[in-house]
Amino acid sequence: MGAAAASLPPPARKLLLALVLLLLLAAGSLPHQASAGESMSFYVLLCKPHPEPALYNGGVLRWASKITDFRTEDEGNYSPAFVLYNMSAAIAYSFSCWVKIDGPASAHVKAKILTLESAASQCIGTALVRNDCWSFLKGGFALNSSSQTSVLYFQTASPNASTISIRSASLQPFSPEQWNQHRQDRIQLIRRRFVNVHVSDGNSSRVVGAKVAVRQITRDFPFGSAISRSIIGNKPYQEWFTKRFNAAVFENELKWYATEPSPGKEDYAAADELLRFVQSNDVMARGHNIFWEDPRYTPAWVKNLTGSQLRAAVAGRISSLLSRYKGDFVHWDVSNEMLHFDFYENRLGGNATAEFFDTARRADPLATLFLNDFNVVEACDDLSSSADSYAARLRQLTDGGVTFEGIGLEGHFGKPNIPYVRAVLDKLGTLRLPIWLTEVDISSSFDHKTQAAYLEEVLREGFAHPAVDGIMLWTAMGANASCYQMCLTDANFTNLPAGDVVDRLLEEWQTREVLGATNDRGSFNFSAFLGEYKLSVNYQNLTAEGTFSLARSDDTKHINVRLLSGPA
Repeated sequence: MGAAAASLPPPARKLLLALVLLLLLAAGSLPHQASAGESMSFYVLLCKPHPEPALYNGGVLRWASKITDFRTEDEGNYSPAFVLYNMSAAIAYSFSCWVKIDGPASAHVKAKILTLESAASQCIGTALVRNDCWSFLKGGFALNSSSQTSVLYFQTASPNASTISIRSASLQPFSPEQWNQHRQDRIQLIRRRFVNVHVSDGNSSRVVGAKVAVRQITRDFPFGSAISRSIIGNKPYQEWFTKRFNAAVFENELKWYATEPSPGKEDYAAADELLRFVQSNDVMARGHNIFWEDPRYTPAWVKNLTGSQLRAAVAGRISSLLSRYKGDFVHWDVSNEMLHFDFYENRLGGNATAEFFDTARRADPLATLFLNDFNVVEACDDLSSSADSYAARLRQLTDGGVTFEGIGLEGHFGKPNIPYVRAVLDKLGTLRLPIWLTEVDISSSFDHKTQAAYLEEVLREGFAHPAVDGIMLWTAMGANASCYQMCLTDANFTNLPAGDVVDRLLEEWQTREVLGATNDRGSFNFSAFLGEYKLSVNYQNLTAEGTFSLARSDDTKHINVRLLSGPA
């Protein structure tokens, strides 16, 4: 925030930030946001008779040269392409356009960027496009290296799509400072709140110069990590974990192959111990998962069941799991990775997933039910889990009577494409469902320092996005001090670089303590992160103490304190 904004009183600063964000959103996100009174919106899949105007007035594409007939060696059909010059690796590019095809009723269209120096192409956005209307494609990218000449082009794998038509294309560059400022402005609006403490005496007269101390007790935003049975009885691990995280997910201990390795022989011992640990430390827990559609992780004995036997087994699984843990887990991942796999629907029919959700809802009505899948924000090339594919699957199940409450995006990243991550979150955010990044890590193919740098970018992007309600890291440490892809500490619980990133962000994203004094109007104003707080007010020999909570709201939180002499 600039010096002029910093000098404004809190309501004026809040208004300025709101105007800044509204301008950014008007220019940079989707062209429509669902109003608060609408039911779940599928605007992400909306097709319009006419394209809307280009965002940013087209950005740098206003001056780009066009190629009317562009071809590359990879398969697909192409449309006019844009030639771009002097593209910088230090810049984040936000891309959008409206797309229509000739030929099949619908097909996925990819936008790609080709750098001529390296002859390497990169997918930068996708959309599920129709032949009778215009669909919105939103994406983004940052180049691996600067390029003197690049080509932005469009591709569909459908052999019957003869033409891709593009309208209102826009490519807007952002410097690192602009990108980060946008994050900070959004954090001020969605993760923090302005507070006004007004102090008066027993005669209701304002008190000037009263000392005010505010200390944060708990954080509102859920930020946690996976844990495994290796944390049981491991005091150093437990202390390291509880010092940092307010949320947990069990890595494998709730999965069907772990709780019922053979038919009828259930074993919840490890899950029970993990649950006791998190509950005794006031840590919320996600339930992961009820069913996993990937046959590789389906219990071996279940794979041999068919028909009524399989139906009885899945009914027993839901009944056993959710009756045992009713009310203990805030979320359940009901059908894990169903965009990529279909073990149960392939054997039980297309309504199997809808039946799973319906049964789970009746068994544990207080839990929020999620779909959960990979490569939604991680990879642009995986059309099975594009934002549009995710939304289309949600709509298909919603039309079948399923009530959805949460979107789970795993977040197993290689090198993250942060502008693309933001574009996907923008699109899925129009569904107005809570989005959680559920299994965030960075590939072990990178060294620890690079993992940490990439992790920081992903966490900052997720925390700054208004549609993201929580972030979970997939960093459970096993008995041999190993992790799935990325560890936060070594075997002695000394931070690795990724652990240092977590600690630095946790410190940045909380309000440890605020100290000050009431002004000539008897008020003390400040901004703080959402959460629970302890408040203490002192004036001469008078003291008042209490607690208050800050939840997300556009309104300033007003707290009135009366200093009374004698017993309160």
